[in-house]
Formats: sequence, structure tokens, C-alpha cells
Amino acid sequence: MRLLSRVADRLYWTGRYMERVEGIARLTQAYTHLVMDIPQGSELGWDVLVKILDAEPLFESRYKVYSEQNVLHFLIADEANPGSIYQSVMAARSNVRTTRDVLPQEVWEQVNELYLYTREFAEKSVGRRNRHRFLDRIQARCQAISGHNMSTMCRDEAYRFMSLGHLLERADMTTRIIDVGAGALMDSERHNVSMDPLIWGALLQGLSAMSTYRRKIGPLPEAAPVVNFLFNEATLPRSLKFCLNGIRSELGQLRKHTDAVRHVERARRRLARFDTKATNWETLHPFIDRIQLDLSNLSDCISESWFLPTERQAHRGHPCRREAQHALSVRPPCQHCAAYSALAPGAPLPQQDLQLLPEGAAGKALHQLAAGSFRQFPGARGVSGKIHRTSG
Repeated sequence: MRLLSRVADRLYWTGRYMERVEGIARLTQAYTHLVMDIPQGSELGWDVLVKILDAEPLFESRYKVYSEQNVLHFLIADEANPGSIYQSVMAARSNVRTTRDVLPQEVWEQVNELYLYTREFAEKSVGRRNRHRFLDRIQARCQAISGHNMSTMCRDEAYRFMSLGHLLERADMTTRIIDVGAGALMDSERHNVSMDPLIWGALLQGLSAMSTYRRKIGPLPEAAPVVNFLFNEATLPRSLKFCLNGIRSELGQLRKHTDAVRHVERARRRLARFDTKATNWETLHPFIDRIQLDLSNLSDCISESWFLPTERQAHRGHPCRREAQHALSVRPPCQHCAAYSALAPGAPLPQQDLQLLPEGAAGKALHQLAAGSFRQFPGARGVSGKIHRTSG
């Protein structure tokens, strides 16, 4: 099956948004449990969650204090936060709605139900009374959608682009949690050292890896074993190594993959050279920054290889793209980017899209339709251009 580049783009971002929703829900729940378990005076502060998502400027422009209510509203229900659970679910729904012809019918129904549930209960679930039930159901629904995709979709281009989005977002979230969590733990002035195992355990819970860690490593979470486990455990679906290996495998099945493979191989070599046994903040933080930059460059390369028309590829060196070093950056699109992301209704499809259409009589008809009125259909553009997170 051949895909229009815009369809592949939406599938890729659907995978990223769905993984982002589940990851934020799990992280928020794990941190809430940690705050309730940890002795008073040893808390890390609610600002940790905002730092993990690299969203301090946006948060501080809307809220004055890093309180529990402010941070949880920002992460769960804030319509002005592109990385909130509500906005991510809405973005995933918009992309699935316009790609239903390449997805199982049940997937659209499940994603739409997730959106309706989130719209109704997100605002009501900021407080502790309803928060855990809401986050549990968000995670369960995301896992049901992911499982349905895995068990029913053919392993074709549609599945591969969704899988790339899932794996890249998961690798990004893993490195972010380790970076901020380890930074807080290794700052001896901010916490009681005796609480380290509890906090490392919460970090593992935030990645749904605590049970596996206990089974493979041992009952007591410690710094070096946890970092090594989350970086190098090849059988753990949320480890960095597993994600990079999965991305390499999916890229190998696609055409024009040479540049993207080069980026992922660079990250894999960097990970193989890193000595987790000598872990300290001075070496860990620069290493994670370089991995984050590798992931950002990989995301840009995927967009430029398969999604972006020629005129937007020329924009690859613009400052707003060079500054987007993190896949979760919440910087708004610059004026130059926005001009390319909003083509007028009725404008012809980019040549890259036309080249992906099939040959023959059916292809000729599709060419005529695409070159004329395809963009007049509602929702034809999708949402990836509206949120400037390395998607351009």
C-alpha cells in the first residue's frame, strides 16, 4: 500500500500523541503517589513535572506558583498547553479522523471515545478526589488502542509510521524522566538521601518498569543499576536501547531511509559507549542532552524525508528549527513556519504527495482530484503543523 505523505505524517504524529498522553498520565500518577508517600520536608516540588516536559516558560506565563493544583491543571486540562493530556488527545483524534481509511474502524471509535471522556472529565480530575480514577482510565484506554493496532493492523507503511512515532516519543520521555529525576536526586541540598530508593522507585513506576526491575535486578532501586536498566535493557519496551533498536528496524522497511538510519545509528553508538557504572550528574546530563539532540535531529530527518514538501525542506536551517532540540518543545511556530503549514483551500497538493499516488487510470483520477479540490475537504491538513515540536 502506498501512502500520501500527509497521511504518513498524521499517522506518525498520532503515534506520538497517543504515547505522550499515556506517558504523561503515568508520570503524573507516579509522582502523585510519591508525594503522598515521602516524608514531609523531603518533597522534590511540583515543578519537577513541568521541567520534565521542558515547559517552564509556558507555565510561568500562565501561572504564578508551582503549586499542586496549578501544575496538575497545566498537565491534564489546560487548553493553552499543547502538551497537556486534553490537547494531546484532541490532536490525536484530529489526525485519526482524517486517516480512518488506513486504520481499523474500531481505532477511530476508541480514540473518539477517549476524546469524549477526556473532554468531560479532565477539568474535574485536577483535584485528588477524581485524579487517580481519571489517570487510570486514560492509561487503560491508550493501552487498549495500542493493543488493537498491534493485533489488527497489517505490518505495512501505515503501521510503521505509527510505530516510529510511538518509539520516538517513548525514547524521548524516558531520557527526560531520567535527566530531571536524576538531577534532582543527585542534588544533595534538595532532599534527604535516605529517600533515594523511594524516589528511584517512583521514577521506575513512571515508566511502568518497577516490576520488571525487581524481577531482573533486585528489590532495591539504586542509581547506577536503574540508569543502566532504563538505558540498556534490550528486552524492556521503554528502555532507550529497545526504542532505538525498534526505530532502526522500522526504518529499514521504508524507502529513502538512509539519512534517518544514519541519525539513529549515531544515537545507538553513543549509547553503547556510555558507561552507566560511573554515573554522576556531570557525565549523565551532557550525555542525555546529546541523546535528546540526536532524537530531535532524527525527528526532523523523518519529516524531511517523508512528510515535508520541497519548499518546507528549504526551511530546515531556519533558527526556529535549530532551536528545537527537544521533541516536546512547546515553542509556538514562527511566522515563517506558519506560512508553510497553512495552505489555502483548493491549493494543489505538493509534488511530493502527487508522486506517491499509484500509477494507471486510478492514479490519474486521484492526481486530478488531488491537484484540484482535495484540500477543500474539512480537516484535510491535520494538526502537526500547529504544534511546533520538531514537526516544523
